[in-house]
Amino acid sequence: MSRIGKLPIQVPAGVTVTIKDNVVKVKGPKGELTQSVNPDINVSLEDGVLQLTRPDDERNHRAMHGLYRSLINNMVVGVSTGYKKELELVGVGYRVSNNGQVLDLSLGYTHNIFIQLPQEVKVETKTERNKNPLIILESADKQLIGQVCAKIRSFRMPEPYKGKGIKFVGEEIRRKSGKSAGK
Repeated sequence: MSRIGKLPIQVPAGVTVTIKDNVVKVKGPKGELTQSVNPDINVSLEDGVLQLTRPDDERNHRAMHGLYRSLINNMVVGVSTGYKKELELVGVGYRVSNNGQVLDLSLGYTHNIFIQLPQEVKVETKTERNKNPLIILESADKQLIGQVCAKIRSFRMPEPYKGKGIKFVGEEIRRKSGKSAGK
């Protein structure tokens, strides 16, 4: 058995799960998410506990068993507590502001970068004196918030020589020494 797939998913109070035609819908205080599940994987809900089972030990079924359990667990956690990611802009003159769902990034290019964020993602920006600007993203969808963070980071990846770029708060950037002196 898959070590991840066989773990039960506890459904917290305030979260409703409906299973119909291989589609799992999870609704909670933070939002509503849906996930279609392969027909070979059986999803059952008993006494507030979700359990996934597979028909046999075929390689494909083993892979899907753990995958769908993780996806459904991420949905349950997302609609109950939500996910939060914080990005930090490291660099002289790097600035960020938001106007609703539009993020305005000033990253040392000739023009500012404007990015329209999905409605499911709540964005907040903080700029304090003598501190790096922060972008705080919150969402119920783990996959979507990760994708948005990756897109924002792609504008200025953290570089190893000066440590400049957009990084997660608490992330360690491996630093390299520059050119070494002559022989």
